[in-house]
Amino acid sequence: MDRGPAFAYVCGMKTKDGLIRGTDGKMRCWWHGGDPVYQRYHDEEWGRPVDDDIRLYEKICLEGFQAGLSWFTILKRRDNFRKAFAGFDFVKVAKFKKSDVERLVKDAGIIRHRGKIEAAVNNAQKTIEVIDEFGSLGAYFWRFEPEPSSRPKRLDYKTMKAMPVTEDSKALSKDLRKRGFNFVGPTTMYAHMQAMGMVNDHLEGCCCREDVERLRNKFKRPA
Repeated sequence: MDRGPAFAYVCGMKTKDGLIRGTDGKMRCWWHGGDPVYQRYHDEEWGRPVDDDIRLYEKICLEGFQAGLSWFTILKRRDNFRKAFAGFDFVKVAKFKKSDVERLVKDAGIIRHRGKIEAAVNNAQKTIEVIDEFGSLGAYFWRFEPEPSSRPKRLDYKTMKAMPVTEDSKALSKDLRKRGFNFVGPTTMYAHMQAMGMVNDHLEGCCCREDVERLRNKFKRPA
């Protein structure tokens, strides 16, 4: 994910230890910047554990489209992406032809980057291969969950900013590349791990951190 604007001020909102206080009085991670859509994503999606294969394929595609851009740029277009890519049904996307790619390159509602569009189609095909081998995309991804002992004892702003990649995201990236996936670099894959709840990177003091940790503790990892 794009970790937002400068630390000191976000959209005119003063931060403290990487947290900003919302209009509801609650403290949250700074990067949503107070935007209602972005704040809802922060509160209701980011970091909450996911094992649904279509959602995981969607997340890995959108993280790839984000490369070099802000996550908010992608989030604002997510409905357009879902329409363009058949609801991220990877079985359907895997069958996209060159004519579909050309259609999407002209679609102003998404990011018209030919390489990223082709990667989404390629990655749909590779997703099917992964599911054939592991039973589900969720079972594959969750194999890379970090050991609790490798995680920071306290996740504050300084710690997060110093951790754009991890050994686990490097391992995931390397394995995906070996399997033929594209736009899956280690930084992109750490953002994916954050988004799908494989790690809880809500900062200490964020109103969502304890709830997300509770969900992660209850979550049954796919085998």
